[in-house]
Amino acid sequence: MTPKRFAECLASLRWTTIDLTSALQCQLAWIEAMESGQAEIPEDLACWLESLAKCHEAAGIPIRYRDLAQF
Repeated sequence: MTPKRFAECLASLRWTTIDLTSALQCQLAWIEAMESGQAEIPEDLACWLESLAKCHEAAGIPIRYRDLAQF
């Protein structure tokens, strides 16, 4: 996985690097190093992110709630 695809997956999931750090319970510096290309993204992590991102991309976001003001 490239750093670009890593960032695309996080964006698709609407996760920040801090969200991923929290999910993995790891160091933010390591996540930032992968994001910048200074650290290799492990294959199992790449597969997991790809799987999650593909699910989010396929499911889409319901649009019928846009501009809904009634509650």
